[in-house]
Amino acid sequence: MARTRLRRLRPAYPRPGRADWRRWIPSWRQWLGACLYLFTGMACFTAIAYAVTDIPDDLNSFATQQDNVYYWADGSTMARTGWVSRQEMPLEKVPAKVQGAVLAAENASFYSDPGVSPSGVLRAVRAALTGGETQGGSTITQQYVKNAYLSQDRTLSRKFTELLLAVKMDNQKDKKQILQDYLNTSWFGRGTYGIQRASQAYYGKDVSQLNASEGAFLASLLKGAGLYDPAVGPNNRERAVERWNWILDRMVETGHLSASERATYTKFPEPSATNLAGIPGAQTGYLVEMAKAYAVKAGHIQESDFDLGGYQIYTTFDKARMTALTTAVQEAQKGFDPEKRPDTDKHVKIGAASVAPDGRLLAVYGGPDYLKQGFNESNATTIPVGTAFTPIVYAAALEEGVVRTRGKARTPVSPTSVYDGNDQVTVQTPEGPYWDRSGKVLKGHNDNDRNWGQVTLRQAVADSVNTPMLQLGMDVGLDRVEAFAERTGLLASSLGPRIPMFVLGENSKPSAIRMAGAYQTFAAGGMHTDPYSVRSATRAGAAVPLDPPKPTRAVSASTARAVTDALRQGVSEGSAKSAAKVRPGAGGKTGTTAANTAGWFVATTDQESTAVVVYRMALTDLQALPLTGLGGDAPGTLPSERAVRLWSDYAKAVK
Repeated sequence: MARTRLRRLRPAYPRPGRADWRRWIPSWRQWLGACLYLFTGMACFTAIAYAVTDIPDDLNSFATQQDNVYYWADGSTMARTGWVSRQEMPLEKVPAKVQGAVLAAENASFYSDPGVSPSGVLRAVRAALTGGETQGGSTITQQYVKNAYLSQDRTLSRKFTELLLAVKMDNQKDKKQILQDYLNTSWFGRGTYGIQRASQAYYGKDVSQLNASEGAFLASLLKGAGLYDPAVGPNNRERAVERWNWILDRMVETGHLSASERATYTKFPEPSATNLAGIPGAQTGYLVEMAKAYAVKAGHIQESDFDLGGYQIYTTFDKARMTALTTAVQEAQKGFDPEKRPDTDKHVKIGAASVAPDGRLLAVYGGPDYLKQGFNESNATTIPVGTAFTPIVYAAALEEGVVRTRGKARTPVSPTSVYDGNDQVTVQTPEGPYWDRSGKVLKGHNDNDRNWGQVTLRQAVADSVNTPMLQLGMDVGLDRVEAFAERTGLLASSLGPRIPMFVLGENSKPSAIRMAGAYQTFAAGGMHTDPYSVRSATRAGAAVPLDPPKPTRAVSASTARAVTDALRQGVSEGSAKSAAKVRPGAGGKTGTTAANTAGWFVATTDQESTAVVVYRMALTDLQALPLTGLGGDAPGTLPSERAVRLWSDYAKAVK
């Protein structure tokens, strides 16, 4: 009996009672049963697959990486860095009508669908089976899943995974978050990911400033930037205008735009033909490197986090001044001919920097091209500062007084105090003459062996008379001079050992940036602010807290005025008088070394302090080379004269 029932339950196949080929054709009951089995199996498979599929923790690298963007002081874009041109932007920063343009173009039912479109799925499956286009039926959620987690392969397995992830994401994430992530990761052409970078690449402004018409054009790019960017192909503009019109009409249908406003958009919003500023090179590379270092330090940012990108760095650099300084250096370099004069003109280097009275770095010249030479000559500590150091000695003397005789109290000095300015004057200590390590009495030496007779300290600074300044430093005390140098912003690591020639800057190697900052102290009435290169920084629309340098009292206001007065005399009638007509009221001090390896000029105006250094050095061994005969100069010509001329060209351009 039991066997009989089992036989009855088994499907009769081939079908009895049928002849020939008809025996092999299933009955409708058999067809129905097979379909039920198949549907149940697919449902179980899909349910299990959905249950075991998790949204990945890691997004595709381009979906997490962003670029860092650097801006000039006037707010215009300087450069961007990073492998991916992308900046995240909160959804609330994207105008509602721009969001509406994207929804109308890509997925009008986004806020009501379950993350997938059944009809779109069927079209995608059919297209995949027939080899057609597979992307037309994707919702915004599916597109984001594909962009952020999956490859771009057009296969059924990838499409199936996309559907599962889209449904799961729709259940787990807020719709606005999905839309935000989609807008921040989508490809818009011109090397950009995300609508913020696209807005800047096509219209030169933040996405928050876009109108509905511009948003409609950007939305058209989501269908294929290579087809709709007018700058790419000859027929692209026609396609773009057609798509733009369709999207605006579609926005009216979906309720994202009123018919009356739609009627105002009759002119196609032509995108710019230029791309975003690219990878920094030439001079901007040096600026970017300095700004990054400062932002990381002042913002307490981990370098690994900074390298992930997303930061907007607003620098202090003045674009016009950068152009003027670069042009002045390039003009100066025209006088050097290393092929004609290899012994005097080979390996010539120039570093320069301008600092505002409040410490803002306005301009630097770091080298010929950052991509060819990463070594930043404006920030280098490789060449002695020479007698450009002496105004610091002068300031220390005015503040601290001097000791000429052992056991005596310190005696005040003033700008009119008189010292011996003759050549070969013996250097004295409170105990008597100073004996060097070779057992010889140390004597001072003036440029070109000139005897100046009795000179005031003010004149000694203005005319760059070495012997009185050397003695003055000894009278003040080398330890006190060193302390004053640090108070004006020179780094202790750049200062040489405390021997007599320390006073004349023979063994100290501060950078051009630090020297400009030190002179800025005098121009700012004795208040010193360390040079800085970043005004502010943001990420994802939020400010990054920075610790800006704070001004400190380095010298008294009266001392600052006295030093400034001597520097002004140096320009009007002293060692830098060739620049007297360039900027009335400017002050400055030339700087040379005993070995003639450096030519400095540091100048101050009401707007800025600028340091220029000309030197020769092969970067392979970092050995300073003499400047005698540089550019065909006659014997006895001081290399600082070239630095003065360079500053003069710069100062004329930035009046």
